[in-house]
Formats: sequence, C-alpha cells, structure tokens
Amino acid sequence: MKKEDCFYLGKIVKKYSFKGELLAKLDTDEPDLYDNLDAVFIDLRGNLVPFFIEASQLHKSDLLRLKFEDVDTEADADALIKTELYLPLDLLPKLDGDKFYFHEVIGFTVKDKNFGDVGILKDINDSTAQALFEIDRDGVEILIPMNDEFIGKVDRKHKTIEVNTPEGLIDLYLED
Repeated sequence: MKKEDCFYLGKIVKKYSFKGELLAKLDTDEPDLYDNLDAVFIDLRGNLVPFFIEASQLHKSDLLRLKFEDVDTEADADALIKTELYLPLDLLPKLDGDKFYFHEVIGFTVKDKNFGDVGILKDINDSTAQALFEIDRDGVEILIPMNDEFIGKVDRKHKTIEVNTPEGLIDLYLED
C-alpha cells in the first residue's frame, strides 16, 4: 500500500494502559465513523505497515482508544507513539454536492463566474490560516482562498469547480 492510495486518519498521541493500548487523535469531524475498524496502516520510517485492531472505542469524543494485535506491552506501545495512521482512500465516506476532499479535486478545471476559465487546480495549500486553491494557468500560479462564499459548484462529472471571486483578484496574478 502506498501513501498516495491512502488518506491520513490521525496520529497516535499517547499510551492508555500498561497492556499496550494507545490513544490516537483523529483528523476528522466524525470520529465515530472510525471506531469499528479492523486494521489501519501505520507509517513506520516511511513504510506503511498494516496493524490489526483487536479492540477500539472512542475516548473523550475526539480520541480513539486502540488495542492492536501483538502490541501487548508498554515498550511495544512506546515504539508507536507519534506515528501516523492511514486508511485506503476507498474507506473515505462519499461526499456529495459541493463538499469535497482535497485530494479528489486536484486536476479539476477552475472556472470563475466573471473571469471564465482560470486554470487547472494543481494543489491545495492548507498550511496557511485560510486554505488556498493553487491553480496553474499556463505556468502562472493563481491563488484563490477556499472560502465557502467563493465556491459555487463542484461538478465531479465534468471535473470542474465554479468559483465567484471578487472582481480583480485573478487579474492581480496576470499583470506584467
């Protein structure tokens, strides 16, 4: 299993018991979707390794308490602290309408209501205070804030995202 075929589920943050149980902080708005998993992939030094789950339950709403097969001691559990958890993309709940996962819209054409075709969405930068669409327009990078007020329609069938940006925003990137 490769990382690009998976999505980031969360990170193991601490031990829960002396029997090898761990607590994972999940990166999701709906942690209860993931409390009945059979297995997860754990990133160990750049390799995704499958770990089978003996038992799991939600703990204090946003943490998942995990008991992995063959992780039976504090030392076993210590080795997994701060590792990242991944699941195959096909386990993501399907979104519809104008909700989307970042990975699924890469490569979509971005069209602005006033400007027209802006370009191809090459990435989403979510390391800033406001996530940004990074769009390639014939080698020129255009950044559009991922603001609910700007995003009009996500058309999965035609692989387009319609946006309605403030007048002049796109032109700022195109002036010589």
